[in-house]
Amino acid sequence: MKIILAPDSFKGSLTSLEVAEAMENGIKRVLPAAECIRIPMADGGEGTVQSLLDAVGGQLICCTVKGPAGRRVTACYGMLADNSTAVIEMAAASGLALVSGKSKNPLKTTSFGTGELICHALDRGAQKIILGIGGSATNDAGVGMAQALGVVFRDGNGRVIRQIGAGAMLRKIESVDLKGVHPKLRRARLQVACDVDNPLSGKNGAAHVFAPQKGADAAMVQTLDENLKHLAGVIKRETGVDVDNIPGAGAAGGLGAGLLVFAGAELDSGIEIISKATSIETHLRSADLVFTGEGRVDFQTAYGKTPAGIARLAGEYGVPVIAIGGSLADDASETFAHGVDGLEAAVARDMSLEEALANSREYIANAAERAMRLIKIGQIMKQRTDGTDCR
Repeated sequence: MKIILAPDSFKGSLTSLEVAEAMENGIKRVLPAAECIRIPMADGGEGTVQSLLDAVGGQLICCTVKGPAGRRVTACYGMLADNSTAVIEMAAASGLALVSGKSKNPLKTTSFGTGELICHALDRGAQKIILGIGGSATNDAGVGMAQALGVVFRDGNGRVIRQIGAGAMLRKIESVDLKGVHPKLRRARLQVACDVDNPLSGKNGAAHVFAPQKGADAAMVQTLDENLKHLAGVIKRETGVDVDNIPGAGAAGGLGAGLLVFAGAELDSGIEIISKATSIETHLRSADLVFTGEGRVDFQTAYGKTPAGIARLAGEYGVPVIAIGGSLADDASETFAHGVDGLEAAVARDMSLEEALANSREYIANAAERAMRLIKIGQIMKQRTDGTDCR
């Protein structure tokens, strides 16, 4: 039996590869001869760099960049084994985990460091960049990132704006000059893992939906939204692009919009991008079963998360899918309508989070074993019914 192991990471516990290894241990307690193909997965969020490095090989590259609050931070990205594909997590340079207290302020935080990471990757020879944009601390529409890439913004008097791009600064922008953008960016392909369709501004936009979790109060949200609308108007006047109405433009505090307009990026589903990068479909063609999973399986899993994406791909080849969650919510059954055929919880009894995390490898292995024993029962039943009359 050929089994594909394609889980996401269990955040705060295990990497995708470690989850796949635990699943394999449990499977082989039941079927020692099973051929298990480990393909660590991600959906563009936290863990994407490590998952792709584990899946296809490469190296982790670290450099010092400007963090979201202006202080220098060490941020790492992956250069895959082909030496031409870089994988960047925006959160490594401009993430919410890098701010606290008074520095948690989307009027002041910047995506400049993300732009520095992109430049670093381009200078190392990246011809393709996969960029995950989850977990941002910013609401600057990617203006900070654009400045790091060489884009120049001017005020109403034609003066270059020297202030680093941030949510409050956007209202000063009256013109955009793209002539100085990093020369290698024009020849590179920038794929952005984006699984939200929020517009740039308005009630469903970057400020109203995402800024509160980044430290914005009601007054700040209003200011940020007005600034984003202002920038959208400038962009439309300067470039002809109505970025305000493009689905996904509001992702990561408007970074989606900035990447589209200032960097010529493509926005796509995270799981789609990662699936192509790992060439998982070549293995699915001859697979008998797929195991996937994530830390918690609930109704949101069905919408853009790794298990649902893997289930959709497996369904194209008629391969059944079992998802293991660190825990299963009451509404996890919604994943059945999206291609998942079976569910198992790693945590099989009440316990503290600390205990669950400390023993996560063993609990995931146990869950995989339980699932495989049910499959074995099905095989035995099929053999009996194929060889005897149905009772």
